[in-house]
Amino acid sequence: MQWPPPERRLISMAALASHPDKAAEDEREAAEVKFKAVNQAYEILYDDEKRQIYDIHGMSAFDGSGRPGAGGPDLDDIINSMFGMGMGGGMPGFGPGGPGGPRRPQKGPNEEQTYTVSLEDLYKGRTVKFASTKNVICSLCKGRGGKERATPKKCSTCGGQGHKETLMQIGPGLVTRAMAECKVCEGSGQFYQTKDKCKKCKGKRVTEERKLLEIYIPRGAKEGERIVLEGEGDQIPDVEPGDIIFQLDEAEHETFRRSGGDLHADLDITLAEALCGFSRVVLTHLDGRGIELVHPKKPGDILRPGQVLKIAGEGMPFKRSEARGDLYLTVQIKFPEDGWASNPAVLDKLRDMLPGPEPPIEAETIDEVDYDPKATMDDFGAKDAHGGSAWEDEDEEEGGAQCAAQ
Repeated sequence: MQWPPPERRLISMAALASHPDKAAEDEREAAEVKFKAVNQAYEILYDDEKRQIYDIHGMSAFDGSGRPGAGGPDLDDIINSMFGMGMGGGMPGFGPGGPGGPRRPQKGPNEEQTYTVSLEDLYKGRTVKFASTKNVICSLCKGRGGKERATPKKCSTCGGQGHKETLMQIGPGLVTRAMAECKVCEGSGQFYQTKDKCKKCKGKRVTEERKLLEIYIPRGAKEGERIVLEGEGDQIPDVEPGDIIFQLDEAEHETFRRSGGDLHADLDITLAEALCGFSRVVLTHLDGRGIELVHPKKPGDILRPGQVLKIAGEGMPFKRSEARGDLYLTVQIKFPEDGWASNPAVLDKLRDMLPGPEPPIEAETIDEVDYDPKATMDDFGAKDAHGGSAWEDEDEEEGGAQCAAQ
């Protein structure tokens, strides 16, 4: 990001205009905070190294939080406040409540969590009820933190600002000033003496409350979708409560696999069923219904290993619609166990019924070999003694390729 010289001059002029010596006595404290914020803005714009750090990390590199966007208004806030123009970035100590006032977010932080849901619930939809413990505004003191007629004391640690200036190292030999929330008054700028604190919240202004909440998972919802409970996050005085956000995580299913609006499952049948046919329930759907198939659809049809059957309209429902995806079934044929027919007469009869083999392959030399009927492909390629190609290039042995003489 390039910062033109005119903006640096404007901030320099603003620093002179906001010098504490030029402010009235009752405004001098606020003017000092503004003066420091404007000076820091100028330092960032003027110093190439600081400007590069700012362009990459924003004010999180200068306010000690390490969190992007934390620590107060950005350079836009300062420039807009003084000149009605923006530049981007971040700058602590100059909040919307007035120069030097503590910056409070307009909305509290959201609480995000993952919620694992079964494929059955995504298919049918479900309402889930759960108990949540969160902070709520104290009902006794209404968020003040003190008794009804008690007067809070100004925090002497931060001077009532709710934050104070600290030094922070942002790199080797590079130290900057940053504004951090006061730990004594927890950013409020004031506190109550022990005898004046609210008996219910002990001056914390909030209490814990257990509340029963519920979320509705609509039919056809997908993994990664978010369900938002607006305003159900922790309550903070003078701040709009954040939201509780659930991100759906689809649990793996033992039968079905989902892709978009479609479902897939294996169709397990016997060799006899593949050849001769069947009429039965082949699987239980996600809503408990039995799915029945009749095979063959026309006489003489057979099912083959890996063949795919599509059942239209039996996939996942689409949200806010009566339409559904499709169900795909991949044929898996279970062959008989070894020794299932030990009677040679039965095998001869079966051989006569089934189609015959292909014509024999002609060869001049024939070797009858032994084989391992329980081998796997895991060892395929493992007997390469050279760890690669067994062939060697004679040119490479003699020193590799040579360039032709010019």
